[in-house]
Amino acid sequence: MKNKFLYIIMLLATLSACKKDFLNLVPETSLSSASFFKNKSQFDQAVVAAYQPLRVIVHTGFYMDEMRSDNTFFTRYNANRGLETSTESLAEFLDDANSSAQPNSPGNRYGNDYSGIARVNTILTRITTAVLTQSAKDSISGEALFLRAFYYYDLVQHYGGVPLQLKELTAPEQAFQPRNTVDEVYKQIVTDLKAAIPLLPVVTTFPQSGRASKGAAKMLLAYAYMSQPTKDYPSAETELLDITNMNYSLLPNYADVFDPANKNNAESIFEVQYMSDLVSGQQSNFAWIFIPKTLNSEVLTGFHGSTMNIFSGWNVPTQEMVDSYESGDQRLPASIAVVEGTISGVEDYTAKDLKSPVGFTPQPGLTNFYMIKKYFHPPYSIEFNTPDDWPVFRYSGALLLLAECLVDENKAGDALPYLNQVRQRAGLAPLAQATADNVANETRHELAFENHRWTDLIRIGKAIDVLNAKGVTLKALYGWLLPTSFNVTENRLIYPLPYREIQINTKLTQNPGY
Repeated sequence: MKNKFLYIIMLLATLSACKKDFLNLVPETSLSSASFFKNKSQFDQAVVAAYQPLRVIVHTGFYMDEMRSDNTFFTRYNANRGLETSTESLAEFLDDANSSAQPNSPGNRYGNDYSGIARVNTILTRITTAVLTQSAKDSISGEALFLRAFYYYDLVQHYGGVPLQLKELTAPEQAFQPRNTVDEVYKQIVTDLKAAIPLLPVVTTFPQSGRASKGAAKMLLAYAYMSQPTKDYPSAETELLDITNMNYSLLPNYADVFDPANKNNAESIFEVQYMSDLVSGQQSNFAWIFIPKTLNSEVLTGFHGSTMNIFSGWNVPTQEMVDSYESGDQRLPASIAVVEGTISGVEDYTAKDLKSPVGFTPQPGLTNFYMIKKYFHPPYSIEFNTPDDWPVFRYSGALLLLAECLVDENKAGDALPYLNQVRQRAGLAPLAQATADNVANETRHELAFENHRWTDLIRIGKAIDVLNAKGVTLKALYGWLLPTSFNVTENRLIYPLPYREIQINTKLTQNPGY
């Protein structure tokens, strides 16, 4: 009775102390932009959220950048095709604006680029009036500007000129803008990066944080200078030379660069972060997508996944890619593996062994598939849950981009040491001279399966010839490829704007040929 009386007294005291506005508070789980962006911690949370769309972008890059290039194709399965035909169309150059509605589609990439831009624009708008130290404002603004430049660079590379949104949207009608030109988009990318670079830190210790740095911004700026319609090689050279004077270095062993135990290592300039803790949903899944569909995935991964792991069999190295490696190139066994197995019924595949492609000889009665090994680090404890990060910019890539830049400036002698640094780490003999072709070949093998090859081919002017040649080879191998596939023209060097965007925003115009 005494306890009941005390409870009533405490309840009455609490209620009498409550003010009306206290009783009408918005639940803390229902934060709005009006109640957020009040302190550094909240801005930091917003910046972390602005990195999240990068995961979707690198995921769609498997299909839009690697499979579109001469590096990979896919294994065609006749059963349970579902939405696979839309994804396959990207690699066959049969996609159109309607293809963009699927999960692995250009539309998903386009939307996530703009999602990242919207998050960044809110940060950059709100921080101007926030009560923060100048140091905090600079740090947050530097990362935000880098990310906005990254998202616009991804957009202009894959869709051409797109609408420039540079402020937080506060009314629906502000979202409907016409397309800016390619030149205007690149100009904004350069502007953002020049503003970001003085605000970003130089990485001094490894493993680094995984967040944007001065080196990452300079790498992106160099790519922009070398990819824009009017190339600016001297400016790109300056940025890339700066990177060589930072604290990055090549790891002695190529395969170690991609080991999850070495995340954010001394060779990493920027990578998309993942972790596999079975709880937070922050995992990657590349390894499962790249293995062949099998009845017994445990032979490869250490875990028995769903029957025929139905989302696998993508981004498969082509025979031409495997054959293109020089003898003794240590990157071949680090990047590609061969799965040996048997087929029963129509296409039920049972894996038996995982082997190196170096000196591999097919055995009678066995069916073999190539797979990307670079991100494969079993055993796994659950399917589609891996800890591997995705490399975006690496120091070896900076060295090769610098070599490309110097060759284009007729400074082949200056380019040679940077080219040979990368070759020698791969176990190859140094070359006597640097040419546009051997730099491009080295870049292909060094950055294989890292979503660079397609845009690299476009930048160096080789995409149309290389991909039409791929089509000739594959049509001779696969009778199911349509005659209209691999008709690669100038129009096909960018993707269509998603049809849904054209419907929503009538100020947009479609890319030619779609």
